Amino acid sequence: MGFNHKNTHSVWTHVLGLLVFKIVSIMLFKEPINLNLKDADIIYYPGFFTEELSTRYFSTLLKNIEWQQDTITLFGKTHLQPRLTALYANNNIPYTYSNITMYPKGFNQELLEIKEAIEKKLQVDFTSCLANLYRNGLDSNGWHADDEKELGQQPIIASVTFGIERIFHFKHKYEPSHKAKIILQNGSLLIMKGSTQKYWLHQLPKTNKDIGERINLTFRIIT
Repeated sequence: MGFNHKNTHSVWTHVLGLLVFKIVSIMLFKEPINLNLKDADIIYYPGFFTEELSTRYFSTLLKNIEWQQDTITLFGKTHLQPRLTALYANNNIPYTYSNITMYPKGFNQELLEIKEAIEKKLQVDFTSCLANLYRNGLDSNGWHADDEKELGQQPIIASVTFGIERIFHFKHKYEPSHKAKIILQNGSLLIMKGSTQKYWLHQLPKTNKDIGERINLTFRIIT
């Protein structure tokens, strides 16, 4: 059987095409993504922290953060909040949401490192970090907006994910047909700013999947 240059060229073209596709996909995956939602300014940075660094931060924060489980009252009934939380800050200003008032502890070394990396990228100085630990798929955070008066008129929220990825939902407050969802991956950074909290709600819903833990750090400016 003779050597078929045409077939060989076709094979190499196919392989090269796959390699180019893979490289372009990786490049696109690492680029920031603007969600382009009406009345919102939301940008998603996949892979903001490397896999290695994200794994280290997850393990360290899981052990070192002073997690607590508060109670919430809905429709006259008191329940345990379906996640663990903690508040850290560079001041002594408390934060109140859903009738829960939290008093901050001082930033630990890992939180300072993460905070400074985000601040360098965004050129913003954050004062506080509300940390959330979702222990499994049954832990969740219902529909809400981060629109407390302590956050100001157009708050900027920087949300970091370490651990298991979860699906994050958005819906417009006044136009229910406007909805969106995004997968928050390990090491990712989600920025919500401008009029986002005025016009949009967000949630982290429950899932029946058997999944592991996720740490969410939400950096804010509380004054």
